[in-house]
Amino acid sequence: MVGAGLAGCEAAFALAARGVPSRLLEMRPGTGTPAHRTDLPGELVCSNSFRSGNPENAPGLLKEELRRAGSRLMGIADAVRVPAGEALAVDRARFSRAVLEALEREPLITLERREVTELPDEPCIVAPGPLASPAIADDIQRAAGAGNLYFYDAIAPIVDGGTIDRSVAFPFSRYGKGGGDDYMNCPMSRAEYLCFVEALASARRVPPRPFEDELHFQGCQPVEAIADSGLFSLAFGPMKPVGIVPPPGREKPFAVVQLRRENMEGTAWNMVGFQTKLVQGEQKRVFRMIPGLNEARFLRFGSVHRNTYVNGPAVLDGYMRLRAAPNAMLAGQITGVEGYIESMATGLLAGMFTAALLAGRKPEPPPADTALGALLGHVTRGGEATFSPSNIHYGLFPVGPPGRGRRERRRAMSARALASLDNWLSGSP
Repeated sequence: MVGAGLAGCEAAFALAARGVPSRLLEMRPGTGTPAHRTDLPGELVCSNSFRSGNPENAPGLLKEELRRAGSRLMGIADAVRVPAGEALAVDRARFSRAVLEALEREPLITLERREVTELPDEPCIVAPGPLASPAIADDIQRAAGAGNLYFYDAIAPIVDGGTIDRSVAFPFSRYGKGGGDDYMNCPMSRAEYLCFVEALASARRVPPRPFEDELHFQGCQPVEAIADSGLFSLAFGPMKPVGIVPPPGREKPFAVVQLRRENMEGTAWNMVGFQTKLVQGEQKRVFRMIPGLNEARFLRFGSVHRNTYVNGPAVLDGYMRLRAAPNAMLAGQITGVEGYIESMATGLLAGMFTAALLAGRKPEPPPADTALGALLGHVTRGGEATFSPSNIHYGLFPVGPPGRGRRERRRAMSARALASLDNWLSGSP
């Protein structure tokens, strides 16, 4: 395996569970990236949230499928979760340390610290992550023959919990889901919102490199890019006040900035939906305009980095192998999935497929009506001309049962997926 991110680690664990020894090659700490801060495997860079845990939602369904399929990383995530309402959020430091400990305990996995600069000649799973080093990215591009695509992914700031003004910010989970203090809410009046948007629009941003086009994945748009699309786009987006009830005696806010607990102790809070590419000085100036954050200390500023992926439907076969180099199977965000659990899912599938192929068996892909199958279909059978990275969502699934409301249809699709998955797993080693 190339890369000890979520996909590479999950693939290694899947192989070990099937009795296949592997070497897990990680370039850090010898070679770093613009976004990573540690040399730990499975480091969570953008957020500590794995998104919804409700199995009727596509992300929650994928998590349940991963659990049933034996995902080691989902087990670790469940063990180090922190309160986050309906979402599964983790203490990211404990998560990465637990991944390292699990790797070190597994006798069939050897973790090596060195950079891989070209595709190995032997059977391999290549999961270099969205920040693939130039050398391996160039070799993947050479083998793929269809060119590398890329987009920008921005990460949100983290605020010191002790610097949040609790006389202004108040605890409440949207629609009352989860614990009462899973989220902190910074309320804004209409006038405060308009001043904030004006400051955001004029703030200095990190420019793209001269030779790069500036592209944004829809689910990770920088907050200032959302603001650019319309004066009230933030009020209907990440700052929407719906489902949030202020304490008695307070007026209903026009807009709300939510902070999600980043660790169990509540000493760090993530600014939900506030991915940004503002320069650091401007982040401090503009984000301190948010009521409750006037004296905020930022434990981590938001930043921007380049994500690299291939045009999967053009260059990958049904098992995520490069058609031009079939000994190399890709996994993780390089395949064109977006998100933590999606990367884990492709790693799990890559490990399962590789174990079967090494044993001389033809792997059976998961059914298309499962979340795992829908995700695999997106990166291997989607439209070549319109392919772009995607999280898991029900639009990737086959058409659901007809004649039902949205909620009932999703509930039926979830039940159908889990039944199909259990049937598939009963015949898959």
